[in-house]
Amino acid sequence: MIYSSPHLLTIDGVAQILMLYETGVASVAPADGTLPWEHQWPGFRIVQPALTADGDVLICSERTGTRHLAVSTGPGGWTAKERWTSTALKPYFSDFVVHDGHAFGFDGSILACIDLEDGERKWKGERYGHGQLVLLADQDLLLVVSEHGELALVWATPDMFTELARFPAIEGKTWNHPVLVGDLLLARNSQEMAAFRLPQPGG
Repeated sequence: MIYSSPHLLTIDGVAQILMLYETGVASVAPADGTLPWEHQWPGFRIVQPALTADGDVLICSERTGTRHLAVSTGPGGWTAKERWTSTALKPYFSDFVVHDGHAFGFDGSILACIDLEDGERKWKGERYGHGQLVLLADQDLLLVVSEHGELALVWATPDMFTELARFPAIEGKTWNHPVLVGDLLLARNSQEMAAFRLPQPGG
């Protein structure tokens, strides 16, 4: 059973579609459907893979954690080798983000940060349930929506967990991503939707 979606990435300058399934991950060439590389790692996967700044791949599982794969091509073809596996970040279906050498996401229902060099946990913070988050990279911020419809701003830094603000946005179980378009913040779930106009710097 596959819950994740086909994910288009460019690795070593080559476009490829990553497919996650219960026994691992496979790369599919868009032109002809061949498999440049595969990596076996059994586990139940929903969360989309992510690309690091140096072109490596991160895949996750609620049961087995996060694995850092070094993916490259050479005269012998493509290889995908495990750099490390960490149980410090185990997302279920909540996405994670990569920022400045670290991954931020949900370890179960608790927001956490790990170092991409070794997978070691930098901090474990607040319980937001099975929420979602969006990275505001230019501000070093995480925009988090909790499972209960609260919106929070958290520093996207490895030093320590710091929640800057939190307020109730909508009611009911919320598994949807927040969306930011300009100064308009949108939040929704199966019951309601709300829009918030954010203040502009110097405004």
